[in-house]
Parts: sequence; C-alpha cells; structure tokens
Amino acid sequence: MQENKNNGYKIVTQKRQRSKTYKIIMLVILVAFITFLITSIGMYQYFSGESIITKSSLFSSSNSDDITNSIEKYKKIIDKYYLGEIDEEKLKEGAIKGYIEGLDDPYTEYISKDEMEDYMEDTMGNFVGIGIYMVKDTENNKIQVLAPIKNSPAEKAGILPGDYIVAVNGEQCTGDDFSTISNKIKGEVGSSVKIDIQREDETLSFEIERENIKVNPVESKLLENNIGYIEFSSFDDGTAEDFKSKYEELEKQGITSLIIDLRNNGGGIVDEALEIAEYIADKGSVLLYEVDKNNNEEVEKSKNEPIINMPIVILTNENTASSSEILAGALKDLGKAKIVGTKTYGKGVIQEVISLSDGSGLKITTKKYLTPNRTEINGVGIEPDETVELPDTVTSVLNVNEEEDTQLQKAIEILKNN
Repeated sequence: MQENKNNGYKIVTQKRQRSKTYKIIMLVILVAFITFLITSIGMYQYFSGESIITKSSLFSSSNSDDITNSIEKYKKIIDKYYLGEIDEEKLKEGAIKGYIEGLDDPYTEYISKDEMEDYMEDTMGNFVGIGIYMVKDTENNKIQVLAPIKNSPAEKAGILPGDYIVAVNGEQCTGDDFSTISNKIKGEVGSSVKIDIQREDETLSFEIERENIKVNPVESKLLENNIGYIEFSSFDDGTAEDFKSKYEELEKQGITSLIIDLRNNGGGIVDEALEIAEYIADKGSVLLYEVDKNNNEEVEKSKNEPIINMPIVILTNENTASSSEILAGALKDLGKAKIVGTKTYGKGVIQEVISLSDGSGLKITTKKYLTPNRTEINGVGIEPDETVELPDTVTSVLNVNEEEDTQLQKAIEILKNN
C-alpha cells in the first residue's frame, strides 16, 4: 500500500543515510503544543533537541496555555466520569491528530510511531500491500485510487484509476478515514484483504492477496522513427538514476527524440524530479521557485550541463500531479519539451516529512511552488500544448494499446515532423 503519492515532498530525518541534502525545518509552535499536550495528559515525555528548547522561548505561551487548559478540563471530566478503561497513549494521539486535522489540509498528516517505519518504507518505494496509490478526494470526502502500480496485486485484480474505496474488510470508510484505512489495507505477506470499490454506479468487491512490492517504476522502449519512450509511475528514491540508465540504453540504440510519459504519475520526492530536469535543462536554468508562508523565496537552478539534447514530448493527464507537474512545468517553460494530453491535476504545494525524536512524524505542507515562468499550479494544473483526449472506448491509459493511444500517437507525429 502506498499513501498519498500525489504529494511532492522532501524527507527530513535526524540521521542522514543518503548523500542527498534534504531541508530541515523546525516546527517550534507545533512541538511546543505537543509538549504541553503530552504533559497535560500525564505522558511526561519531552522532545529533545537544543534548538527546540532555545527557540521555544521566542513564542508566547498564551495559545499553548489555552490549549493545555482546555485539554486538562476534558481530562478531569473523563477521569471522573468515564466508565471504560482509559488508554492515555490513544488519547494523546487522538488529540494530536484532531489538532492537525483542524488545519483542513488534505496533504498534512500526523504519523504515529507505529506507522512511521512503514510510512518511510512506502515513501522510498518498498512496502507490503496490494500496490495502489490513493488520495483523499476532499470534495466528495472519499478515498480515491490514483493508480494501481504496474503488475501489482491491485492491477491484476482489476482495480482502476478513479475507483473509490468505500469499504475495507466490511468496514465502511470515508475520506476522513484515510490513515486508518491505509493501515487496514496493509498486512502480512500472503494474507488477503477485501476491498469494496465504487465505480460509477456499481459497487465491486475484490479479495486481494498482499505481496512484497518493490516499486521500480521506470520502463523504456524503442518506438518507430528512432523515438525513445520512458514511463514511470512515481518519483521514488533512485528514480532519477533509473531514468538516466534507461535513457542511456535508448541512446545506444540510436534514438533521436524522446517521449516521457507522466500520465497517472502522482508525484513523489521533489529532488528526484529536479534531478531529471537537470539532465535536460541548460546549466544555470531556473527549475523551480519555492515560496514559504512568509513569502521567502528559494530558487532551484540546474547545476550541471545537460546530458539530453533532443526533441522531447511529455504526456500528461488529470492524474499527473505534484512532482510530475514540477518536471513538466519546468521543461515546458524552458522550451525543452512540448506537453501533449490533458490538463494536469493541479497540486502546487510541497510537503516535508519531519521525523520527531519520540519516533512519530509529521508530513506537513510547507511551501508552494512556481514554475520557471512563475506560473502557479495549485488548483489550476498545467495546460498541454496539444490537448488530446483518449477515445471513449479506452477505460484506462494503463491498458490501452499503442494503436488506440491517441495521446501517444500525437506525440509520435510531433516528433516525426520535428
């Protein structure tokens, strides 16, 4: 099971095991709140870190005191009257989750200590589950399948992009149950899970066996007229290197142009998208503007000479999101690629995953991004240079053949005439 892969995000951990540099942000107000909260319900644990203790003094404690006093009032009532057993740890986690859900941001979520290890494995592209990317549809308050992973148990069972998950193992669910349902879909290798799907006007049930899933999303092939084709479904750890390897294989076969298929690519690690953009953009080119809540702006530029210098077409659809939009938007604005297909999803905000010292974590929206031309993507999407719809007879781009794939055929036509 893979969660929220339409989120562009950066991973922040206390011990770095990789050579890439990830940005660290100090969420002082939130940590201060959690510290007060934990104290108030009897869990006398504190978040370590000298910088937290030092910086917390910069903020007024009045708001935290109000929160603490409110929680304390309810705690006294519960302690005095509640008939059942009290699990302080569950109360603490419920309070934190409720506080964060109050932000009303579908991309920001609390990750408990028990969930954190699985979450980070999923983020890096290794997990046990049925192999789907899913997203919370806030408008309908439902859990929607963004796409099944190729050759995954979900794809083999017949799960399709756009399906709504309405029940897991007989338990009805809404978008508010995203994290809970995500955990229920996970399980041991070889075990099964029952998924009820709403697809238009019918409800379908699937019994799917869980497997070890290693996401290796980059696939390539040689098309007619020496056109190379590269497709991948997410930006996981190592995707950029895999992309480069696949390109070099195609280059040896004599390709003179390239199609990058980002349809149904829900995004992933931002740095992976930027690294692929660097393979194509001129050195010194602006790839991305990142803007925080204080309007502080950070500019991401290409630091290396490009290794790909040929005509490129990028395929997009309504499920092309986040990091995919970063790559497509950068190459379109820089004049390095044409976009063919339909308008993209429109997620122009970036999340960072904060690993806290108690083992829990927070995935939080910290910045919005703008393309090199300072175009906003969030809630808008990227318009293609050539809008091409798939035929009505095609139910999914995942199983369309090349002859019926009008978007692919348009890309081939453009490159043949280039």
